[in-house]
Amino acid sequence: MAAGDVPAAIAEFERAVALDPGFAAARHALGHAWLEAGEPDRAIENLSLLANGPFAADAAETIARARAMNAATRSAPGYVRHLFDQFSVGYDALMLGELDYRAHLILRELADLVLTKRRGLDILDLGCGTGLTGAAFADIARRIDGVDLSPRMVEQARARGVYKTLTLADLETALAEEGRSYDLILAADTLVYVGDIAPVFRGARRRLKAGGFLLATFEKKNEPGYELGPKRRYRHSGDYLQQQAASAGLDIMGLLQCTPRTDAREPVNGWVAALQRPRA
Repeated sequence: MAAGDVPAAIAEFERAVALDPGFAAARHALGHAWLEAGEPDRAIENLSLLANGPFAADAAETIARARAMNAATRSAPGYVRHLFDQFSVGYDALMLGELDYRAHLILRELADLVLTKRRGLDILDLGCGTGLTGAAFADIARRIDGVDLSPRMVEQARARGVYKTLTLADLETALAEEGRSYDLILAADTLVYVGDIAPVFRGARRRLKAGGFLLATFEKKNEPGYELGPKRRYRHSGDYLQQQAASAGLDIMGLLQCTPRTDAREPVNGWVAALQRPRA
């Protein structure tokens, strides 16, 4: 845990409490580890068993933090990092096979429709994962930079050899920093971990060149606003996306319904958006 290997720490703490369910110190450490991994419900489940004893006060305080995390407007970075570190090995086979994932291909199809410049593009891939999206755009790129929270996913992306740089960072933080401007920013199945999309849209506008595009997929919400779905993935309404794009100063060049993936063999209803920074 101290070394930052949260998945391994969770596995060991789980083993300890399985061997001795009354081992309060291990239960306490497990609750903290689950919170660090961005899993507030699992943290609460374990810490609620420590209402009495030496860890009671800290457990109550940590439960309050976990409940606040449940009410957050985006997924905790620790949760996203832990989730994708777990699935980094075999990720492509799972996504392309079992889940019929095609968000990266949908973005490429949309790019072919809206882009006037088709070669030599400077591209930023947000939540680049194993690099599926980078590979889909490599033929039209001068350079592709990738950003991802998961160290193990970044290792997979580096092996593809299509990225100029790969940065281990939260996407909102990366967009807010000073740095290179891009012709194209991509977010394939990435913004499902963000509820309040305003900071991402503002950051993308800052980092886009005049006339540059943000292309992104979202899961669809029929009612206004956004919501956290049962799989801890956010859904956004079309009206909400249009409002936030306009507030950020991005022109909506396309907002189309799509199916970026399946879940339990059922299609997931989604949006694909093309948002442009005005030329003037």
